[in-house]
Amino acid sequence: MKAYTKGMEKTKKVEYITDDAGNKKVVLPVETYEELLEDIQDLVAVAERKGESSISFDDVLKNLRQDGLL
Repeated sequence: MKAYTKGMEKTKKVEYITDDAGNKKVVLPVETYEELLEDIQDLVAVAERKGESSISFDDVLKNLRQDGLL
């Protein structure tokens, strides 16, 4: 499995803080954190729709034209 690196190109090095128990916590720029949250939401949506049927792009265009939206 490939490590997740999206957004890491903006960060030169990984920063950590350590709590009183000695546990490391990763420090991320807010933008990177928000991108990760968006990616998680996208993955949840994909997982929820895994069993749904799909239609072709041509059919989508056809339906939009029939509905007067294109």
